[in-house]
Amino acid sequence: MKRDSVPHTLLVATLLCVVCSVFVAGAAVGLRPRQLANKQLDQKKNVLIVAGILDTDGIVQQGQLKGKAAKSSTINQLFEQRIQKRLIDLKTGEQADPKIIDGETYDPRAAARNSEWSIFIEPSEDLAKIKRREKFAFVYEILDSEGNLEQIVLPVYGKGLWSTLYGLLALSTDGRTVLGITFYEHGETPGLGAEIENPTWRALWSGKQLFDENGVIELEVVKGKPSPDDPKIKYAVDGISGATITSEGVSNLIRYWLGPDAFGPYVQKLHRQWLGEGANDG
Repeated sequence: MKRDSVPHTLLVATLLCVVCSVFVAGAAVGLRPRQLANKQLDQKKNVLIVAGILDTDGIVQQGQLKGKAAKSSTINQLFEQRIQKRLIDLKTGEQADPKIIDGETYDPRAAARNSEWSIFIEPSEDLAKIKRREKFAFVYEILDSEGNLEQIVLPVYGKGLWSTLYGLLALSTDGRTVLGITFYEHGETPGLGAEIENPTWRALWSGKQLFDENGVIELEVVKGKPSPDDPKIKYAVDGISGATITSEGVSNLIRYWLGPDAFGPYVQKLHRQWLGEGANDG
């Protein structure tokens, strides 16, 4: 076969494609465990950030390691010491039965796409515009140095303007007071909707209340800046200028995930426990 013939050219191109395909496939398979490990590490880091154990730059804020930059080993150590990860049944708010589902291998995003492990949300009730939600979800219980429950962190997500916003919401043990929020994945417009990542805006959430005295969800991102005299200021977070739809998306996803069809049963159970244990606090 002549080197400059068409058959020879096609043969070389075919062999090159096969070799490259095998190389790319092998690299993808070989790197898969590392990719999963990095994904899990990033999730742990975000939980520690919203809980105030790390700052947004990855600097340790609490404990003996305070002031040090957190490496992967430090993140894993802090997570093991301070975080108790639970898989709960969203319908009941109770811990999921390990005989039914394995929390070690469970993937909420994959479950949300699987009709067996998710539920369809009626359009009239789909505030977060996600169409389906998983039947089981993780919650992160943050413990103090003595092993007592200090706060909880809940994963939340829903549609913004251009993308699905994935975040974490930290609550006090009363199940009603917001301690922090972070959004770690989205595709919103830089300088506008992407300001949900801005630490200054995120700081506005601390101390806000989720529910009114009757247990109705009141927390929302409002247009502009609420007046200090507004009786609902404790439920209001300043809106993001030029990002009305993203702001509405944040309000809606909070309302959905803290509502009765998602984390509501778990949060209400936590609130009842707090009322019992906090009776001596008045």
